[in-house]
Amino acid sequence: MAAIRVLPDLLINQIAAGEVVERPAAALKELLENSLDAGARDISVQLASGGARLLKVSDDGHGVSKADLPLALARHATSKIATLDDLERIASLGFRGEALASIAAVASVTLTSRTHGSKHAWSIAAEGGAVSDPKPAAHDPGTSVEVRDLYFNTPARRKFLKSEATEYAHCDEVFRRIALARPEIAFRLQHNGRAQWHLKPQDAGQRISAVLGDEFAAAAIAVDAHSTGLRLSGLVGLPAAARGARDAQYCFVNGRFVRDKVLAHALRQAYQDVLHHDRHPAFVLFVELDPARVDVNVHPTKSEVRFRDSQAIHQFVFHAVSRALAGSVAGSAADSIPAMTRPSAAPFFATQHTMPLGVAQPAAVYETLFGREHAALAAAAQPAAELPPLAETSAQIPALGYALAQLRGIYILAQNEHGLVIVDMHAAHERIVYEKLKTQLDADRIAMQPLLIPVVFNAERIDVATAEDHAETLATIGFEIAALSPTSLAVRGVPVALKDADAGELARDVLAEIREFGASRVLTERQNELLATMACHAAVRANRALTIHEMNALLREMEATERSGQCNHGRPTWHQISVAELDKLFMRGR
Repeated sequence: MAAIRVLPDLLINQIAAGEVVERPAAALKELLENSLDAGARDISVQLASGGARLLKVSDDGHGVSKADLPLALARHATSKIATLDDLERIASLGFRGEALASIAAVASVTLTSRTHGSKHAWSIAAEGGAVSDPKPAAHDPGTSVEVRDLYFNTPARRKFLKSEATEYAHCDEVFRRIALARPEIAFRLQHNGRAQWHLKPQDAGQRISAVLGDEFAAAAIAVDAHSTGLRLSGLVGLPAAARGARDAQYCFVNGRFVRDKVLAHALRQAYQDVLHHDRHPAFVLFVELDPARVDVNVHPTKSEVRFRDSQAIHQFVFHAVSRALAGSVAGSAADSIPAMTRPSAAPFFATQHTMPLGVAQPAAVYETLFGREHAALAAAAQPAAELPPLAETSAQIPALGYALAQLRGIYILAQNEHGLVIVDMHAAHERIVYEKLKTQLDADRIAMQPLLIPVVFNAERIDVATAEDHAETLATIGFEIAALSPTSLAVRGVPVALKDADAGELARDVLAEIREFGASRVLTERQNELLATMACHAAVRANRALTIHEMNALLREMEATERSGQCNHGRPTWHQISVAELDKLFMRGR
C-alpha cells in the first residue's frame, strides 16, 4: 500500500480548478464577481475562442496594492472574510479566496492593478503555479486579469471543452446574469475583436429590457413585495408568453444568481393554476434578505444556497408571485373616451339560451355598478331600434369595455377605451367557474344545487362502488350521487356553478378522478386538477349564442375574477387590438 503524503500545491490547485473552473464561463463568473466586490462601476470583458484562448476582465474598482498582488494569486487568501461570523453573514459575492489560484494553476494569468491615488500600476504573472515578482505597469485605476490558454497544462481537461460557439454561449449567459444583477454598472463584452454587448448604467427595468428584449418586458408583470426583512422584486412573465424551455429564468439572492430548489418549487406552484404543464414561465426575480438568513457556502461554484428558514421564503415568494399573476384584468382606463359606435341590431342566431352569470336585470346592474352614464353606454350596445346618439363621457369605463357582437359562436367582440377586445368566451368562462369552485372549497365545501329531476345513467360496477364509498367526499365537492342498481347511478345534486352542465358526463369524470387517485389526494394535491375538470364541463361551449346582456355579464365577471387573463391551461382568454393597430391595418393616416 502506498504511503500517505501531502499533495503539492500545484496539484491541489489543479484539483480545485476542476470544481471551480469547469469551463471558460466559470472563470469569467469568478473574475466578474471579483470586479463587483471591488466596487467597480465600469467593467469590460474581452474573449477569444469562446474564452479558451483569451479571457480578460478589466474594471475601475479600488484595485490591489503592490504588497497584496502575490496574495491575490495565493490559495485561501482573501480580503472578504476573516472570522466565522463573517462566513455566516457573507455580503460579498466571493469569499473563499481560491478562484484566482485555481485559474492560475491551469492557465497563464497576468494580474495588473492600480489603487486609486497610486502613481502607477503593478503587474504580476503566473504560469503553471509559478508566480513572478511584481513589476511596474501602465494601467488606469482599477484591475485587469488576463487569462490565456485555459487548461494548457491539463490537456485531458482541455479536450472536454466544447466548440468555440458553445463555450462563448456559456460565457454570454454568465455575462447576462451578472449584468441583470447589477443594472447600475456599465458592462462591455467583445468576442474575437467584435463588440457583442455595450450596456450603460440604467434602472432594473431598462436593464431587463436591454438584456432579455423589449418583448419579454412587454409580456411581464412587475413584482415588488415586502415582508419582515424580506423583499422580492423584478418581473414575472405572463402565462401566455411562457416558453418551451427554461431559458429565461433568473433568480438572484442578494445579487447572486442561484439555482435553488425552494425558489423553483415556489414559482412552479405560483404558476400551476395558469400554465400548461409542458410550458415554462420566464422571470427575473431578486430576493433580498439579511445575509445571516442564507448560507451561500454550500457549493464550490456558489450557485446554490441554503435558507435558514426555507418554508418562510417559499411561502413569501409563492404568495408574492401568485398575487401578481392573480391580478384582475381591470387596469387603468382613460378618464374619457369618445362615444361608442352602435353595433348592428341583427342577431347572429335565432335561438338564445340563458348563461348562468347572475345578471337577471342587466340595465339595473350596470347602473348600480358603473353609474348612469355607463348604463347608457351598455344600453347603446344592445340590439335596439333608433337609439339616440351618445355624447362623450369623462367617466371611466370597464377595462374590457362593452360587448358589440359574437363571432362564429366562439369569440366576444367588445369595445373599450383602447380599441377592440376579443374574448375567447369558453376559456374566460372556464376560469371564472374554476375560481368560484376554488373559493367555495377553500371555505369548506362547494354549494350544491339539488336537481328537480335526478339524472340517471348506466355506470360500471366500479363507479357505483366508488360513489357509495366516497359519498362524503362527493358531498364536499357539491355532488349527491346515489346507486339505483349495481349498474346505474342517479345524480341528485351538482355544484351550483355547474347546474347547467351535463350531469351524467360530469359525474363520470369526477368518479374516474376519485377512483384513480383516491379521495384524499383528490381533495389535496389533485384538487386543482379536479376543479379544472369540473369547470370545463360548466363553461359555455363553442357555437353557443349569447345575448349582448350575457356577453357584458361575462366581461364584468372576468374583471372581478383573479387570473382571468388565462384559462386553466395557461392560454390567454382575451386580446386587445388598439385603434392604432387597426388604423395601420387599413393604412389610415398615410
